[in-house]
Amino acid sequence: QVQLVESGGGLVQPGGSLRLSCAASGIRFSIYAVGWYRQAPGNQRELVALITRVGSTNYADSVKGRFTISRDNAKNTVYLQMNSLKPEDTADYYCNGKNSLTGREYWGQGTQVTVSS
Repeated sequence: QVQLVESGGGLVQPGGSLRLSCAASGIRFSIYAVGWYRQAPGNQRELVALITRVGSTNYADSVKGRFTISRDNAKNTVYLQMNSLKPEDTADYYCNGKNSLTGREYWGQGTQVTVSS
């Protein structure tokens, strides 16, 4: 059974940092492109950061320079380091793994991030 499990969310003050983790089981995560998405209440889900199977990265303009996506293939895990957090970063964050060869993709259950003083 394939599972993606996010962790690391929570409440943080503006300017603070969090590191989200997306741990995969049941698949070899290294061959998947992995994206972190977020969805705030009343908004559509948006792509925040993406890392390809070869390690190339892309970021939404709103998080460039503040967020860093990385992967540890030995741990079958992808991370999202979030620095200089702003209240507008408040959302549920989801990871998505997609195999470009087969088209299969999987979603995690999400982790909540709240940036507030």
